Amino acid sequence: MNPKKPRDKRELCYPFIFETQFQCDYEIATDELCCQVGAVLSHLAPDAELAPMQADLAALQRLIYNLNGSVRGRLGIFEEDLAWLKGRYDHYNEASRGRVTGFVLPQGPQPIPTLHLCRCGSKKVVRLLVRLEESGVRFDPILYRFANLLANFFFVLTVYLKQLWQVDEVPYVSINY
Repeated sequence: MNPKKPRDKRELCYPFIFETQFQCDYEIATDELCCQVGAVLSHLAPDAELAPMQADLAALQRLIYNLNGSVRGRLGIFEEDLAWLKGRYDHYNEASRGRVTGFVLPQGPQPIPTLHLCRCGSKKVVRLLVRLEESGVRFDPILYRFANLLANFFFVLTVYLKQLWQVDEVPYVSINY
């Protein structure tokens, strides 16, 4: 019996799990990112002030899964998605303008640490796109733009939530640069 092609489909977690190319790694990374967004949503109690953010995160879950399938399948991220996310970024950035002027430590009450994990996960997605392109896989450059914007969006959400909840930012001053 070949363990990579089990007869019992319950023994196979994902049809592409044994691929040696980066597509599967990319799909797992975007799936993980979508799960992290779900974890953020689970920490946000129903609240009128948070309702727009909850709606934004719910919309992002669908877009992240569209991002997921945009390398192996048809393109699922479009200019209007990018414009929407830029608008939401601008909204939260403007609402917390001037709060962060340098590096800060990624900490605070939940879901802030999970949002920071979303930020890091978005960066991993960008890096996997780099590896995919380097390996010869072609895809629309909008995926780079969207994934980079996602990382920045998740950061600005941490700043916005900390301001809303009156949680201080903890500055980090590098000894390296």
